[in-house]
Amino acid sequence: MPRWLPTVLTRIHALARAGKISLTGKALNELAALDVGLGPDDVRDVLCALTAADSNSRLRSDSTAEWMYVWKPQVYEMVVYLKVILRSDCVVVSFHEDEGDGHEEAR
Repeated sequence: MPRWLPTVLTRIHALARAGKISLTGKALNELAALDVGLGPDDVRDVLCALTAADSNSRLRSDSTAEWMYVWKPQVYEMVVYLKVILRSDCVVVSFHEDEGDGHEEAR
């Protein structure tokens, strides 16, 4: 397990439980495109339920140089690709069905 993972997971859980979540426009559009009736409250529940086994990687944002944490939890009957940046809140950058094409590399 990567050294950073327990700390990041604890922080995501705490921010999600406190309702300190924001979704980018892109993430909201991706959430709607899943067409399974998920809303922002469901994203909070997904974040609260993340486990170390759901962790996929972390990478640096090209635009802000912040760490983005990539998760692949199972939601209903699909695996979703979830990308999170931790600031004073939990910013969900991406939330869509995992295509499994390895389109982003861990750094």
